[in-house]
Amino acid sequence: MSVSETPTKTDLGAKRVDAQKALAAIRPGSRIYLGTGCAAPRHLIATLESLEPGPADLEFVSFLATLVSPAAQASRYRHRSFFVGSDIRDLQAAGRLDYVPISLEEVPALLANGRLPIDVALLQVSPPDARGFVSLGVSVDLAPAVLGVARHVIAEINPAMPRTHGSSFVHIDRFDAFIDVDTPVTEYRHPPAGETADRVARYIAAIIEDGSTLQIGLGRVPNEALHHITDRRDLGIHSDVITDGIMSLVEAGVVTGRRKTLHRDRIVTSYCLGTRRLYDFVHDNPRFDFQPIEEVCDPRAIAANHRMVSITQAFAIDLTGQVCVDQLDGQFYGGLSTQAAFIRGAARSPGGKPIVCLASTTEDDASRIKPLLAAGDGVGIARSDVHYVVTEYGIAYLFGKSIRERALAMIEVAHPDHRDALVEAARQLGYVPREQYLASHNAYPVQEERRQTFANGAELLIRPAHAADADALRSLFHLLSPDDVYTRFFRRVRSLSYQDLQTLCNVNHETQVAFLAVTGPRENEVVVGSGCYFLNATTNLAEVAYMVAPDWQGQGLGTALQTRLQEYAMARGVKGFVAEILANNARMVRLAANAPGVATTERDGDTIQVTILFSDRAAARPAKPDAEEKPAKDPPKRKARRPSK
Repeated sequence: MSVSETPTKTDLGAKRVDAQKALAAIRPGSRIYLGTGCAAPRHLIATLESLEPGPADLEFVSFLATLVSPAAQASRYRHRSFFVGSDIRDLQAAGRLDYVPISLEEVPALLANGRLPIDVALLQVSPPDARGFVSLGVSVDLAPAVLGVARHVIAEINPAMPRTHGSSFVHIDRFDAFIDVDTPVTEYRHPPAGETADRVARYIAAIIEDGSTLQIGLGRVPNEALHHITDRRDLGIHSDVITDGIMSLVEAGVVTGRRKTLHRDRIVTSYCLGTRRLYDFVHDNPRFDFQPIEEVCDPRAIAANHRMVSITQAFAIDLTGQVCVDQLDGQFYGGLSTQAAFIRGAARSPGGKPIVCLASTTEDDASRIKPLLAAGDGVGIARSDVHYVVTEYGIAYLFGKSIRERALAMIEVAHPDHRDALVEAARQLGYVPREQYLASHNAYPVQEERRQTFANGAELLIRPAHAADADALRSLFHLLSPDDVYTRFFRRVRSLSYQDLQTLCNVNHETQVAFLAVTGPRENEVVVGSGCYFLNATTNLAEVAYMVAPDWQGQGLGTALQTRLQEYAMARGVKGFVAEILANNARMVRLAANAPGVATTERDGDTIQVTILFSDRAAARPAKPDAEEKPAKDPPKRKARRPSK
């Protein structure tokens, strides 16, 4: 055929038939692959299900059978699926569903080595172009691997199917039969996220940096996070699936792909689920590169993208970090899909962030964070692969942490109603010391985080402390000189007990308050300064104390910590600060005396007590002219909760 020739109906010849004739090639006992999700050949499936008597003992094989066909929900045949969507859970109860727990990128090898033979493939494709190539449209995923092994291939030709770029094109010679359909491609819309999902999404968005490359996943929480990153720049997409949420980011210039280190400027995906608007957006759009699932989800390819962010939605997680992603209430739901591959790939990416997210409780208020996963909670992601865990109560970072550190971090992002029980369970399991307690029953106050740049050009994060900071504070303590230790603690001590350290960081953020100054990324923070106060309810005055690493002394960090504590205290109606300082500690005396407000000093032997009474104008005075303070962006909304006793 010359370049100028265009296929016509006669070019397809005897291959163009009606559905019943096309399906007549299916023999009893055949294994039949069904195209994925919104690209499922719905007319072929419905016709096959309605044939009387129809071929016996068929087995349907699919990745995402959700949205395949209304007929699939009451299918008379067995289904073998790599993902249990809501539409086929009834088949599981009826004993006609076999769930295969496997990472999706491994399926092509399973097909190629003959361990999963495919007799017939049923697909939905675009009309052929002038050279005789159809497009696999919105779902490439497993189709190339299936086409490599299937004995017989039947396709619906649908003019509504978009032609997508990448590895989407297949010549008509590979097909044995075509039927014509002219129906809208199935659309998919995520259900409304709700307040809890929105709060989780805001925490996720807070750790996505400019220039990151994102994997979105199917969960509503990862997709909700897209609404909160509209102020980022030069994001990229390398994701098994894309949904409607990316369109506004592309149109707004947020997603450009300019900083991608693999497939620069291209949005790499394997399939999409969305509305007609998304299908029109990807149609004949060279910005999109649809690739086979094993290429998109190869951990080496994922890791080649710097600042790769993977977002996985989970059903449950235990205190050590074991994650359940494919069982709910003891029944299989969801699947391993591509989650393990993206978590491992993002972990190996320079600056990458593998994120596991979940609501802290189920719909009936049971905790999704558990001492141990229950018998019906299969481990889909090993504890050794888990880095970030995000709930509506904060962010926990687990990688490289001990069981004690993991347990504390997980308890602090659990629902407050379950924290005491989790602490007690952790004690009983030996995960934490017997004396361990948790002072705060509130959400981590991320809105109180501030980034501050100092005259030397260095930027620090000044953030509220939490119970898991004990080891980091111990490291700061051991940086101090003996004289620094003495001026801070009024005694010569060589070490601090675990209980001492908890006093400095395990606070309720109301009457006990502590802020830390940290450098480095969240996953590898170094504490270089600490400021805390303890409120006397009788006087409404708070006693303050500070620790600053030697390399940061004289840089204005003490002033920055004092100012941050004062700002926090004034917002809560605290009357003022009291600081007891050794008389020979001239630097600390000056720091306290120069605090905004009305300061008085009183000497008692070797100590000086400085009292600072706040005034309405105190908050307006700058902390230090050489420090620039940046409040956290877009803080999560929270309900007020009762502080711990």
